[in-house]
Order: sequence, then C-alpha cells, then structure tokens
Amino acid sequence: MQDIENLIKKYALQNAVFFRGKADPKSVIGKVLGKCPECRSRVPEITEMINTIVADVNLMGIESQKKVLEEIDPSMLVREKKERRSDLPDLDDVNKKVIMRIAPGPSGPLHIGHTRVSILNDEYVKRYKGTLVCRFEDTNPEKIDPDAYDMISEDIEWLGVKVHRNIIQSDRFEIYYDYTKRLIEMGHGYICTCNADHWRELKEKKLACPCRDLPVGQQLERFNTFMSGGYREGEAVAVIKTAIDHPNPAVRDFVALRLVDHPHPRTGTKYIAYPMMNLSVAVDDHLLGMTHVIRGKDHLNNTFRQEYIYDYFGWDKPVFYHYGLVNITDSILKTSVIKRSIKEGLYSGWDDVRTGTVRAMKRRGIKPEAIRRYWIESGIKPIDIQFSWDNLFAMNRDIIDSGANRYFFVQDPVKYSIEGIDSIIGKAPLHPNYPERGYREYKIEQPNTIFISAEDSKMFMDVGKVRLKDLCNIDFGERVKYSGSDASILKEGFKAVQWVGETSIKAKILMPDGATLDGLVENAILEEKGDIVQFERIGFARIENNDKNSFVAVFTHR
Repeated sequence: MQDIENLIKKYALQNAVFFRGKADPKSVIGKVLGKCPECRSRVPEITEMINTIVADVNLMGIESQKKVLEEIDPSMLVREKKERRSDLPDLDDVNKKVIMRIAPGPSGPLHIGHTRVSILNDEYVKRYKGTLVCRFEDTNPEKIDPDAYDMISEDIEWLGVKVHRNIIQSDRFEIYYDYTKRLIEMGHGYICTCNADHWRELKEKKLACPCRDLPVGQQLERFNTFMSGGYREGEAVAVIKTAIDHPNPAVRDFVALRLVDHPHPRTGTKYIAYPMMNLSVAVDDHLLGMTHVIRGKDHLNNTFRQEYIYDYFGWDKPVFYHYGLVNITDSILKTSVIKRSIKEGLYSGWDDVRTGTVRAMKRRGIKPEAIRRYWIESGIKPIDIQFSWDNLFAMNRDIIDSGANRYFFVQDPVKYSIEGIDSIIGKAPLHPNYPERGYREYKIEQPNTIFISAEDSKMFMDVGKVRLKDLCNIDFGERVKYSGSDASILKEGFKAVQWVGETSIKAKILMPDGATLDGLVENAILEEKGDIVQFERIGFARIENNDKNSFVAVFTHR
C-alpha cells in the first residue's frame, strides 16, 4: 500500500509542477494505472487515494512541489519528449536509390501552399537516404522574377529542406530541342501552323488538324524553320501526338514548344523557342533519374501526357503520387497580387505580415517545425483538404510556448496615480511553468504612476475595483486608491488587468490584418534574449526591434 501511495504522490507532484501548481486527478490516475496495471481491479479504492493525495499536493506552493519532487525523484522534473511518428506511408517500389524533386517556378518567393511538396519530398528523401533535386522551372519568361531564384533557395533552407542538387531549366533548352526533334523523327510530333482556337476545336471533336499527318521530312523542314525564326510568335507550335480520340480531351495532342518574343531574365534573347511544362518535366525527370514524383492531383492530366513521352522513348517511369488539393483561405498568396502591392507601396515587402509567404511566416514567428508537422499529418492522400490556420497555430504553440517569456503590454494606455501608499512592490514570473527562470520585479514609488488600457480603464470606472496583476488592488472613486494586495478579490468576480509603470517604453505590435497596436510594454523586455514572447491577454509575438526608442513586435497568434 505504501508503494502505491508513493507512486501516486510522485505523479501528483509531477502533474502539479508541469501545470502551474494544480494536479489533475484524472491525469494522475492514467499515469498510475499505466505504471501499475494490476491496480485496475482496485480502481475505486485507488481513485479515492488519488483524490486525497492530489488535494494535499495542490495546497502546496509550486516551489514546494518542485522541491519535494526533486527529493523523491529528480528525473520526473524533466518533461518527456514524445517522438512523433510520421504518418506518411512507405514509398512503393523502392529497389534502388531514391531520387525525388521539387520544382518551384521563380516568379516570387515561396508561400505556405508551396511548402507542402517541399516538405513531403524532403521527408521521404531523408527516410530513404536519397537525393533531392531542386529544379527551377523558368520556361515562362514573362513571369520570372530574377530575385526569386535566391529567395526560393533561402526559403527552402529555412524550412529545413536539404537540397542535394540545383537545376535551372533555362540552362537546358538545347536538351529539350533535341528530344523534340527526335519525337518528330519518330513520327510522334509535328509542327502545327493552324489557328490555335481551331486546333483546339478539332481536338474537342477528336479530329486531327491538317498539319498532324504531314510527312516526317516536311515536319523536319518546318521544325528547322520554327527554330531559325521563320515563324513569329503565335504562328506555329511544336506538338506531341497522343491518341487524338483519347476519352479525356485534356490528354489529346499537347504543345511541346512555343515561340516567345520576350527576353528571359537569365538568357536574354538567346532563345525564341520555349519548352512547355510537359515536355521539359518529362525529359528532366528521366535524365535526372527520378524514382518517385509527388505532386498535387491537379497534375494528374500532366502525368498522363508525360507518360506518352516515356512510352515513346521506352523509359522507365517513376512512381507517381498525387495528393489532394488544399484550399487556403484568409491569406494573400498570389505572387502577382503581392508583387503589384509592393510596387504600389501598399505592402512593405515579400515578408509583409498580411501575406502568406514563407518570409511572412518567419517574420511572424511561425516555426518551420510546425509547418513540417502540419504537412506530414496532412499526408499524401488524394482527398482535398481545407487548410486550418488554427491547427498550424496550435502546432506552433506547442513549440514556442515553453520558451516564450511573459510580459505586460498595455494598448491605448490611460494614466493613473495610486494614492494611499508610499510605494508598492510586486513580482511576476517570466514564465509561470518555469519559475527557475526568475521574475520581473516591480517597485512603484510616489506618485505611484501606472498605466492600464483604455478598455480596462472603462471597466475600472464601471465596477470601481480591479486587481493590477501581480501587484495590488485599487479602488476607483474621485481618486484611485490602494486597496491591499489580497488576490482573493478575483474569487468575488473582480478582474485582473495588465498594467505597466512609469518606466515602461512605447511599443508597436504589427497585426496580420495590417493594423498596428500602439501602447506601452514593461521595460523588463529590454533584457529579453529570446525572439518570441507572450504578451499576456494579447498573444505570442516575435520581437523585431528590441530598442527602448523604437520597440516593434510582430503578432504570431494567440
């Protein structure tokens, strides 16, 4: 019996220390029965013992709880770190070294939606000790941002994604030309000079255009004319044949090369023939040795098209996976919109907190580990999903909460002087769960100036009494008066409010909707070494500028 009591006491003390000094009997009984399964036949008796011991433990202060537990079993003061098992299924047909790829288009930096494919591919490559290729698909010169190559690489590195090889498609145009010519020579491609709308109309009717069945020799003459500038933009395209009567109209003959009269940011006017995605991707995936390809199911038709190229050349196909689409709301993701807003001065840059870019996530204090966990738990199932910011924030909270010290922030401050006492002394823990970190210590002296928010000030005037958190109680009448330090007034329904003293500093918190919270923050924050803090009653925030003359923080989430 004594052994059971000792076991209960240990778990009660541990639960109390981990949860602000208050143990939960239900949590304790779960631990006890897990450690002592033979006690399950005595649950009523054990439960009564647990209730009694927990009540005794909860009467102790957290420092005493910690001291007693340290004497009994100091190892129980260390929180167990549960290793989260990835729910990603194993890859099929892993019979050689795994090679996978991510394929960003350099029109701007990555946004939260782009991170899914990067993280999923990275997870598998790390699991199988394979190779991850980053291929910049920059075959649409009108949409290229020259800075995006570096920005994307920086975003990928911040996400913790390990790239082993970088490829840029604009360096590989001659390769795509060669394979297009081969397809024409094999009778699987043609140069089409038909009106584009008419060509599509014929395809819809399962009919070939007049160019499709011209002799190979004539097709090659047209190809040489195409490559030498004999056609202008829009006058001709190189097409890969599929089944013209394929039941899926999207799979019937598709364009391999088009003519573009627009300089490329990297190659200038060196090239006029630009490969379309299905040609360049199929050729690159083969030449780079891709064994497995993961992408959204919006690429399913592209997979069907690309498989024709594989079949024509007799290449082994990678294993394809197509995950469901994700709908991301309440965030601005479109590169063109963000770029235009930056140019017009509406946004401060690619990391503007109103956007959903990876840079904005980093600026706000969203950790890459949280983003990784979110996508791993989403998996690669073909089911469409709704992105949940709340779930991402909860995962991020798990990561940052233990390291985020607490501080008071007072928005729209109203000034008061407390009468009836010479000075007031108080203290508040930097973190309620980790008292060993120390305290913010307060000493308010005549004229005992404090500030509370305009919202709390209105409540103060209405109810006549409030508690200044971790300091004292005050009464409101014609003047503000000291009313003791007994925190039990909270049980009577009075509220505890945040406050700051006369030594506080001006501060701004940038919010995700573009608003700014202006107020005061206690000056103890100037000694803060971490980048993430929690402003009580406001939420978590990342310190962007910890300067007494210009303090700025960026709101993370509640």
